Amino acid sequence: MEVALVVQTPIYCRTSISHCKFKPLVNGVFFHGRINPSSQLSSWSDKYQGTGITSRVTASADYSKRRSRKSPISRPGGTAPKGLKPKAPIGMSTHKRDQSDEEKDGSGTTSGIYTNLDRKQAEKKIDDAEEKEMEKTSVTSRQSTVLKSDEKKNIEKLSGNEDSKLRNLGTPSKSQTEDKVDGTTLAKKWSDVIASDGIQENETSEIRDDTSASKSIRYKQVLDDLAEENFSRGSKMFVYPQVVKPGQEIEVFLNRSFSALKNESNVLIMGAFNDWKWKSFTTKLNKTELKGDWWSCRVYVPKEAYNIDFVFFNGGSVYENNERKDFVVPVEGGMDEVSFEEFLLEEKRRELEKLAAEQAERERLAEEQKRIEAEKAAIEADKLQARSEAEQTRKMVHQIMKIAVKSLNNVWHIEPSEFKGKDMVRLYYNRSSGPLDNSKELWIHGGHNNWKEGVSFSGRLVRDVRKEDGDWWYAHVIVPDRALVLDWVFADGPPESATLYDNNQLQDFHAIVPNSIPEDLYWVEEEHQIFTKLQEDRKLKEEALRAKAERTARVKAEAKEITMRKFLLSQKHIVYTEPLDVQAGNTITVIYNPSNTVLNEKPEVWFRCSFNRWTHPKGPLPPQKMLPTDSGSHVKVSVKIPLDAYIMDFVFSERQDGGTYDNNNGMDYHIPVFGGVSREPPMNIVHISVEMAPIAKVGGLGDVVTSLSRAVQDMGHNVDVILPKYDCMNLSNVKEFKFHQSYFWSGTEIKVWFGKVEGLSVYFLEPQNGMFWAGCIYGCRNDGERFGFFCHAALEFLLRSGAHPDILHCHDWSSAPIAWLFKDHYRLHGLSKARVVFTIHNLEFGAHQIGKAMAYTDKATTVSSTYSKEVSGNPVIAPHLYKFHGIVNGIDPDIWDPYNDKFIPLSYTSDNVVEGKRTAKEALQQRLGLQKSDLPLVGIITRLTVQKGIHLIKHAIWRTLERNGQVVLLGSAPDPRIQNEFVNLANQLHSSHGDRARLCLTYDEPLSHLIYAGADFILVPSIFEPCGLTQLIAMRYGSIPVVRKTGGLYDTVFDVDHDKDRAQAQGLEPNGFNFDGADTAGVDYALNRAITAWYDGRDWFNSLCKQVMEQDWSWNRPALDYMELYYAARKLGQ
Repeated sequence: MEVALVVQTPIYCRTSISHCKFKPLVNGVFFHGRINPSSQLSSWSDKYQGTGITSRVTASADYSKRRSRKSPISRPGGTAPKGLKPKAPIGMSTHKRDQSDEEKDGSGTTSGIYTNLDRKQAEKKIDDAEEKEMEKTSVTSRQSTVLKSDEKKNIEKLSGNEDSKLRNLGTPSKSQTEDKVDGTTLAKKWSDVIASDGIQENETSEIRDDTSASKSIRYKQVLDDLAEENFSRGSKMFVYPQVVKPGQEIEVFLNRSFSALKNESNVLIMGAFNDWKWKSFTTKLNKTELKGDWWSCRVYVPKEAYNIDFVFFNGGSVYENNERKDFVVPVEGGMDEVSFEEFLLEEKRRELEKLAAEQAERERLAEEQKRIEAEKAAIEADKLQARSEAEQTRKMVHQIMKIAVKSLNNVWHIEPSEFKGKDMVRLYYNRSSGPLDNSKELWIHGGHNNWKEGVSFSGRLVRDVRKEDGDWWYAHVIVPDRALVLDWVFADGPPESATLYDNNQLQDFHAIVPNSIPEDLYWVEEEHQIFTKLQEDRKLKEEALRAKAERTARVKAEAKEITMRKFLLSQKHIVYTEPLDVQAGNTITVIYNPSNTVLNEKPEVWFRCSFNRWTHPKGPLPPQKMLPTDSGSHVKVSVKIPLDAYIMDFVFSERQDGGTYDNNNGMDYHIPVFGGVSREPPMNIVHISVEMAPIAKVGGLGDVVTSLSRAVQDMGHNVDVILPKYDCMNLSNVKEFKFHQSYFWSGTEIKVWFGKVEGLSVYFLEPQNGMFWAGCIYGCRNDGERFGFFCHAALEFLLRSGAHPDILHCHDWSSAPIAWLFKDHYRLHGLSKARVVFTIHNLEFGAHQIGKAMAYTDKATTVSSTYSKEVSGNPVIAPHLYKFHGIVNGIDPDIWDPYNDKFIPLSYTSDNVVEGKRTAKEALQQRLGLQKSDLPLVGIITRLTVQKGIHLIKHAIWRTLERNGQVVLLGSAPDPRIQNEFVNLANQLHSSHGDRARLCLTYDEPLSHLIYAGADFILVPSIFEPCGLTQLIAMRYGSIPVVRKTGGLYDTVFDVDHDKDRAQAQGLEPNGFNFDGADTAGVDYALNRAITAWYDGRDWFNSLCKQVMEQDWSWNRPALDYMELYYAARKLGQ
């Protein structure tokens, strides 16, 4: 915000007044002390000469750059004022002599906050101020003052000039006082606005006739008293009025001879309000006619002020800063500090709303411009295509016209021979001339211009008994309007049922239209028609795509909203708020159930709270004792949410001074705050991994790296991925791929490439020693050495590039060395800000590396809560359970989306899931050569390993066939022996049950999508499963999972018969069938119930398909949990 400031010289610098007689005032008016009662003012000269200066300056409202207020007069170590830093600060008595000419003559840019006031309002304000000042002054004697007539006329003349100026000013509008004002603003004269009822006026009629002059004289006397008193005390400055109030104009005086500026020709004031937080100003002081070396200027005090902060300087580097404490003048009757802070936040909110609206408008205009440009390009493309198609059609029609005739002797002819478009003619055919000579019926199927519109006319022929020279039949034909040539064949029936044709030996019959539309005009119109049709088709397609994209975005937004609500309710058994959505600026109630925590049965519970990850400027709030609620076991407390809060942080304790704490197992409790003026600063997260989907994917690790990174990036954080550059990598999925830099380390050059993968920034490291030129990701004898080298090279790259990540996230044994290499070698050498998070995707591989990483990492996770419990007794995990957390994986809703899946025949959502899955099943049956029938179809998509329960898979295939179902398996085995077993099984099944079983022993991405969509059930009978994505993808496509109770399968699949309560505790509904054992009886129990439900309750089964589709198994919730973990890890270093 910018405000116009008018600064003018005090009255002594611009008026000429004859001397007058008056008694001096006593009692000090400056807040530092009082005037000696015996002091008398000396006489003034008859005339005071000076030049009035009116300057327009602009005040900056960029208060966000000011430092926070600590105390009213606190002072930093430098010599510059708080919040305003000069280029070369110096001490009190240091002078800079090499000033520019501009500085010497006092010119330069100034800024301030003074605005013109209405004359009457200004006079009243000054009257009130003088009245209060004069009430403090005891007038010991009174003297009548009689002005000479010529002196009176002189003052009246001066006042009249100022009055004419003021009449031109008018009353300032709000925009003039709060926003930037263009042009020069006239200042008011002190004598026109000063009034003081505290000084008794001379009761003569002559004085009453000249109140302005009298007040000016008295005002001068007051200032003279103040100047002399402050001079005698050695005070450097004073202000008038002494009691400063908001919305008034004050005058600031500096005794230059007492300051560091005593030898400087330029004297300026630089200041702001409210601890340098509000409306900065800079303006020049002018020499007054007061006794001594007094300089002054005027400053307008805004209504929001509670104090004025300022220093004096020479326009360069010489400062008078009150011995490094700055000058501070309190403002009475305005806002207090708390009110001002709230005002600032409201100002910031309005500014953010304005900026957001402006940004939205810019984006809208940019999008509109982009749309216009795209439309122009599309129109040009349509024109080119129309021209090309028209030309191609013209050539073909010309070919037809070359062979077209008016009649064919003894075969056909047209009567009349001359005709044009829209005419009705008789087309005759001699039945005996061709293959239809024995047909009982004769029909004509016709079109025009090389069958441009297909069959555009047809009709049954009747015999012409008048013609005796053959077996002639005819039909009435209306010639198409724009026909150049007619095309037809004869048949033994109408177009839908004809079996025998006379098509002129496969050349069809063609006749020129004699009086057709001019050909040149026809082709112009034809091109235009093609262009119009192309535009219509394109716009329909674009509209369909737009509607689809809007629906997809709406569904995703709704899913995020639902997930956030579930996240807020996830700990309702311990703590929640009313209302659930915490809004900045509101007062909310925190409700806590200590019976479910370590504070159970404690006599008191105290609430300890702050905001913004415990970094709010106001610091932690004082502990509050929580009060009991009506529910008995719960306690509650009310909290006012600051406007600049974006998250609420709290813990609970048993006493006011601490004692036992419930801090959510070291994570603290955090609740997001909505609608605030501040946004959470983004974290900088770097994933260091050897896999990334889809460019370097072997298993689920690659999916997690990509999907988790995208989800966290969508939350507004900065995410990078560092990956080896394999020679077997498919770079077709890498956009903007380019060389980034190179560096030498460990005896080899390492080239760094950059590209975008699924919208993520990825850095590819390619050591020139050939470590990743092996044609594979895993499988080399020196995999440990290769990946260890990569981890060290990745940290070296971060160090050399000057990166400052908050989180280094490494995965499984292959990038586990990051944890100890960072702590031992890089934490103390430029990467000290970072914290390490380590995720275990599968503990079956690289236990030694995983154990070492667990010892070094700041936080550790695995991919589901149940799996974290299953491995908690493992010796590499057990010592570190305090930092070990289970967070279930998610799936990428953009990759696995039946509404936008190009690999399935019909897009569908939960609203048309039955139709969509039926269509997909039919397509799957057709593709694999299965019987097209309505049977329960079980899909199995897996790697064929012992972990995946291959003995249970084999049994389930036979069991499904026994229940008259169909089964499709997609997958391969890394172990050749297992692969051969399934090859033999496939041969057997394809021979005995070829119409109901198909085993596809390979990897086929499009086929996997079709199986997920076409199957009724997806079987996942894993012996152990850290998380599993198969069951999550199945539900996304409306297929019902049948799983074994282990790891992530147990955390995500809730049995329809047994897990209703467990599902509701997670805010879900039952969604599948599960079993306990690892034997055939267990899989039979689940599979039989599933198939029976399909046969006996199709309506219920269809509703279950709809229900599971509407559950959110994306990364929305896991990303929130990972962010909480990241913040907890970062807090460890604070």
